[in-house]
Amino acid sequence: MSTKILILYYTRYGATRTLAQHIARGVEQIEDCEALLRTVPAVSVSTEKVDAPVPEQGDIYVTKDDLRACHGLALGSPTRFGNMAAPMKFFWDTTSDIWLNGQLIDKPACVFTSTASMHGGQESTLISMMLPLIHHGMVIVGIPYSEPGLTATHSGGTPYGASHLAGAKGELAVTEDEKALCIAQGKRLAIMAKKLS
Repeated sequence: MSTKILILYYTRYGATRTLAQHIARGVEQIEDCEALLRTVPAVSVSTEKVDAPVPEQGDIYVTKDDLRACHGLALGSPTRFGNMAAPMKFFWDTTSDIWLNGQLIDKPACVFTSTASMHGGQESTLISMMLPLIHHGMVIVGIPYSEPGLTATHSGGTPYGASHLAGAKGELAVTEDEKALCIAQGKRLAIMAKKLS
């Protein structure tokens, strides 16, 4: 049986999805590990808007069963004022039944983000995403400084999790250091999931 790593993200312009794909590459470099890419629907202030049950493009929407069945979780969101985006927060606000049943306890998890500016809240967003995971009893997996990209990067990349500097208009591509840190984070998460499951 393969070790299933859920890579759950929200993206508006695609940068966070790109990070998720690189984390998936890292996960799948570990023997018998499978990356499952999932997203969450956008939220709207209009009570009339309803998203289709399947997105028109990209990865499918996450279900609570995806969360229950995973052996590890990578959670990603763009930064919104130093916090995770509302669609991701909305999803976690619906997981009290999973919390009550302790279904995520002792599963490893990591976090990742992208921001428009260098000091746009990467680290505070990563920490804010850890909070519901800690409440669920998950084991947080960061990026150790043995990864050379942490001290070489001139854009994204933190010990709290992978990150990307996208630029004010999303014009900046993911750098080689950012890619390497995503892949390293995916590999480390998969290794920890195999050890803990």
